[in-house]
Amino acid sequence: MAILGIDFGTSNTAAGVMVAGRPHLIEVEPGKKTLPTSVFFDYDRKVTTYGSVANAALIDGREGRFMRALKSVLGTPLMREKRHIAYERLTLIEVVARFLRMLRERAEAETGQTYDVALSGRPVRFHSTDAARNAQAEVDLREAYLIAGYRDVSFMYEPEAAALASGPLDKGALGLIVDIGGGTSDFSLFERDGGTTRIIASHGVRVGGTDFDRSISIAEVMPLLGRGAEVRNTLGPGRHIAPNAIFNDLATWQKIPFVYTAEYRRMAKDFVKLGIDPSLFVRLKTVLDMELGHDIAFAVEAGKIQINKPDVMQAGIDLRTIEAELWARFTKAAMSEVLADHAAQIRICATETLEMANIAPNQIGKVVFVGGSSLLHVVEDVMITMFPDATLERAEAFTAVADGLAIAAAT
Repeated sequence: MAILGIDFGTSNTAAGVMVAGRPHLIEVEPGKKTLPTSVFFDYDRKVTTYGSVANAALIDGREGRFMRALKSVLGTPLMREKRHIAYERLTLIEVVARFLRMLRERAEAETGQTYDVALSGRPVRFHSTDAARNAQAEVDLREAYLIAGYRDVSFMYEPEAAALASGPLDKGALGLIVDIGGGTSDFSLFERDGGTTRIIASHGVRVGGTDFDRSISIAEVMPLLGRGAEVRNTLGPGRHIAPNAIFNDLATWQKIPFVYTAEYRRMAKDFVKLGIDPSLFVRLKTVLDMELGHDIAFAVEAGKIQINKPDVMQAGIDLRTIEAELWARFTKAAMSEVLADHAAQIRICATETLEMANIAPNQIGKVVFVGGSSLLHVVEDVMITMFPDATLERAEAFTAVADGLAIAAAT
């Protein structure tokens, strides 16, 4: 029985199987072993596209509905609400199912195998503090697999899968997987006895790359659209601060498709009339009228990646789709300050992982970084401070989970 290992991620997805005793990642896009977890419903063509093609449709300005970060919504009531999405009425579970079906079809086309059973990665915790919602998230994801045509699916913690694929570990040393994905941060403490990997403890917290993007957007971009700005009262004298809700939603990947409502557009129009600095709210109105929320999100992500380069101390978020020559400039120090609370949560979760097994930090011989967000300097700085003597492994950050799932699926 052929089993497909699937790393369904908040931002990116990969799938793998074992070939000749080694993990083999499916070419999910031409020449690529990973693809963005993105979906685009094209209004005009009445087709659904995925991955980089979906991203390109959005960037090219095609009429349609773009969705990303759907994994972050698993376990919430939003997953089961029937909504009019482009040219169909669908639940978000059905949207995820279509993505998973596409993945299976591409794997079958490449390998000639039939995959009706999957081994899916999952975070240790989809939701940090809500046990019921955490359990419901796996129920939702399982249902999506079944709707997609898989006969059965099993789940494996993503950092535990990454541990299976990590490199050699010194005799007597322990390893720590630091898996910072788009939506969650997960940790697995492991050891090796011969060729056997043993997981000692796993722990997680709901903090990830999309949270980093959201915080950067709220701090650096949204003030340029009117966040924190004053508005005159509609009736009588006095002023008040523009409500934060619209700006928070615009900065949140999974909520962007739902901000273009008549209520929000009417609010922005009123703010243009009543704002002390109306130019800020003209930009907000433009964003809503032109549906530029995802353009902002991609620009924030690009700025985050640029500022993380070792030799870059200042970067910009390109907002010229909103207004000519509009940029949000920020420094590496500013990003560290914006992400300080997230870094603190990651430190606490890593500490708690060790405490679960009564392990001291100096017993960690290797720290393995998994997931693109694990490579941010704010994350690396935390780990280097906690484990100054440990070897750092970054080589397979983007594919380690899929490699490990392929290994586990074969056994």
